[in-house]
Amino acid sequence: MSPPRRQRALPTPPPDNRLAAFFGVFRYSRRALTLVWQTSRWLTLGLALCTLVAGVLPAVAAWLGQLIVDAVVAAMERHEATGEVDWWGVLRYVLAEAGVIAAIALAQRGLSAQQSLLRALLGQKVNVMILEKAGTLSLAQFEDSEFYDKLTRARREASTRPLGLVNKTFALLQNAISLGSFGVLLVGFSPWALLVLVTGALPVFISEAKFSGDAFRLFRWRSPQTRMQMYLETVLAREDSIKEVKLFGLEPLLLGRYRDIFDTLYAEDRRLTIRRETWGFLLGLLGTLAFYAAYAWVVAETVTGALTLGEMTMYLMVFKQGQAALSASLTAISGMYEDNLYLSNLYEYLEQPTPRDAGTLTRGERPGDGIRFERVSFTYPGAKTPALRDITLHLAPGQSLALVGANGSGKTTLIKLLTRLYEPSHGRILLDGSDLRDWDIATLRRRIGVIFQDFVRYQLKVGENLGAGDVAAFEDEARWREAARRGLAEDFIADMPGGYHTQLGRWFKGGQELSGGQWQKIALSRAYMRSGADILVLDEPTAAMDAAAEAEVYAQFREHAHDKMTLLISHRFSTVRAADQILVVDGGEIIERGDHASLMAQNGRYARLFRLQARGYR
Repeated sequence: MSPPRRQRALPTPPPDNRLAAFFGVFRYSRRALTLVWQTSRWLTLGLALCTLVAGVLPAVAAWLGQLIVDAVVAAMERHEATGEVDWWGVLRYVLAEAGVIAAIALAQRGLSAQQSLLRALLGQKVNVMILEKAGTLSLAQFEDSEFYDKLTRARREASTRPLGLVNKTFALLQNAISLGSFGVLLVGFSPWALLVLVTGALPVFISEAKFSGDAFRLFRWRSPQTRMQMYLETVLAREDSIKEVKLFGLEPLLLGRYRDIFDTLYAEDRRLTIRRETWGFLLGLLGTLAFYAAYAWVVAETVTGALTLGEMTMYLMVFKQGQAALSASLTAISGMYEDNLYLSNLYEYLEQPTPRDAGTLTRGERPGDGIRFERVSFTYPGAKTPALRDITLHLAPGQSLALVGANGSGKTTLIKLLTRLYEPSHGRILLDGSDLRDWDIATLRRRIGVIFQDFVRYQLKVGENLGAGDVAAFEDEARWREAARRGLAEDFIADMPGGYHTQLGRWFKGGQELSGGQWQKIALSRAYMRSGADILVLDEPTAAMDAAAEAEVYAQFREHAHDKMTLLISHRFSTVRAADQILVVDGGEIIERGDHASLMAQNGRYARLFRLQARGYR
């Protein structure tokens, strides 16, 4: 198999925009801090307190180290002069330093514990935010590949980045406090020592910031390939696809494509990693040279008698810890920059504009008028050819309407418009004399009971699969049983090990799989859960059932739907012929309409298809 074609080079911002872009991304830091504060105020305050303690005490420990060494030297001189040893003069500083080190350890443990707890809470909060946002989006947005890239990026990284950003912010604060404390001590030696300290750490920071930006651009650039990898994993490891994959021998082909995508992505990762670590090492040598230059300077001052042994010990420790703190600070800033870049994915997704359901009507202007399509046309986003053209129809209460046509002719699209999953590009749809866009969306959808051709097979209990049809009665067992009776599912449910509490699907332990026909009866029963619905929509509801089951389903359906508006899509003319109106749809247009008798008399498309299907039963 040939490898995937190489993608274009990663985009690089113009030099004059890089500095502005670098500082511009930090606008997400405040939002991340706010998010963490909203997640748990007490844990956030605990982090701040432990950060303060861990930032101040290292300088105190260094100062106590000087006092210990100087006290030891003084005690030795006194012992040589008088033969006496001032043990308390030395041990008090040792005990004080031991207490400081214990406090530092306690603060570090506190930081670790609180970060662990916040990580769990914040990950949950962000994932809920992502899922809540998904509930407000339109079907058109879910069917947009670019939007899916945004969703993929948000879900893969952004659930961990807010806490990472906050942790780095507190680490930066801790190191800044430490640096301030070290700076006070270093100024006593020489103000130039601070310049040496900064000069040694700055090159590594510049390198890390540059490569963090490159890593983020690589992440965004390869979102489509990453999503394809996830899809291939799903196809190769899901029970609803593995049968066909095995039957057609697709494993080697799909696995080969999966490996090719990985090889392409890994090559980019390897190239970036090698460059990042190589430059980090070379620039890090500058920091090492700066430290040992300062080391030699302090030693020289001690040899000449300008510093005591205790001061030498303190300044060497301060230089070493100060360089580590400054390097950690700059690395934290670089990491914050990278986290801000990734958080832009989360907020880019969360700020995705959503359609405004501005309707407020709960009752139409002309109750009992039914459904009217008035010159309705619709084109899917990004498509050039309309899916529906100039559709006009009227369906009154107590009437049934059947849609007939080839696959892709626009039948299911019409249902999506009726249920306001989409809105017409032209024309309007009325319910009881009022435009669907003026209706309260929840009220509208409560009036509709629907079974789609591609209904969902929930990996839940039997009763919950039924209850999904009406969330107000999700756990109402009496309603489950009534819906199952109408959907002809009660007999096989009674034979299941746990009845209505039997787990369905193979994803969870003890789950039972159903046949295609049984799943369709579950979906049909789900539609019957909406006992108050006066619009019933059935899209190929019996495609997987045998003839006897189909006849029984439609007999039950006619009994239940005598005072309702019913819309049926089916390729089986034996069921279509009983409808009050039949529309033949082709290429998104209505080419014939009437009842069965009148359409047969016209001897057009419907009559020809009916006779063709009938001939197969002779």
